Amino acid sequence: MSRRTQLTRPSSWHQFTVLFGRDIKQELHTRDMLSAMAVYALLVLVIFGAALAQSSSSFDILEISGGLFWALIVFTSLLGLNRSFNAEKEEGGIEGMLLIPMDRSLIFLAKAASNLVFLLIVELIAAPLFYFFFLTASTPASSLWLVCFPLLAGSIGIAGVGTLLATITSQARGRDVLLAILFIPLVFPLLYAVVSATSIALTGGPEFATVYLPSLALAFGYDVIMVSVSWLLYDYLITS
Repeated sequence: MSRRTQLTRPSSWHQFTVLFGRDIKQELHTRDMLSAMAVYALLVLVIFGAALAQSSSSFDILEISGGLFWALIVFTSLLGLNRSFNAEKEEGGIEGMLLIPMDRSLIFLAKAASNLVFLLIVELIAAPLFYFFFLTASTPASSLWLVCFPLLAGSIGIAGVGTLLATITSQARGRDVLLAILFIPLVFPLLYAVVSATSIALTGGPEFATVYLPSLALAFGYDVIMVSVSWLLYDYLITS
């Protein structure tokens, strides 16, 4: 009696883990994105330090440190997002994945998750360096640890929206400039919220309760809406 082999379609979770693991293993093998982002972050810190070196002694760096830190994150993330589809473009990876009978939105979720992991790793390196460069001579508030929450909210939004835009611009000429043109205006509400929350966490001003929590709520609300929209649109955009 012959046996029939029944082929079952892998679960969505299994497909996600395979795609996510592929991106992580590829980056661990080449270290192309992480090394470039880390070096770029260090160079931006040096430029910021040179620009602020001639400031007067009465200048309070804490007042603008939130904006400086997020400028560093945005510039660094743009470099990483531009590189996130290099392998797919050079090796035809996107076309190959589109031939597989799978939910296209899983490609977005896996790529956004891997971009988020890489961004958080670079932030773990950049944040202590930023503190050493700019905040050792100041006295941040005791609420400094609350910077973690806007940092997480901002990273999720940047990875989600940035992955969608990086996919759209991956085949375009001048994709580096085009990605920045599309990315900055779209994430401006998120940046406004996380810069406000980060600045208040660093300074611990009297308006902490009226600024930090609403800004944090705005940031996470932006993440839910924009990442959901990006997830819903990804199938159409990647196949069009």
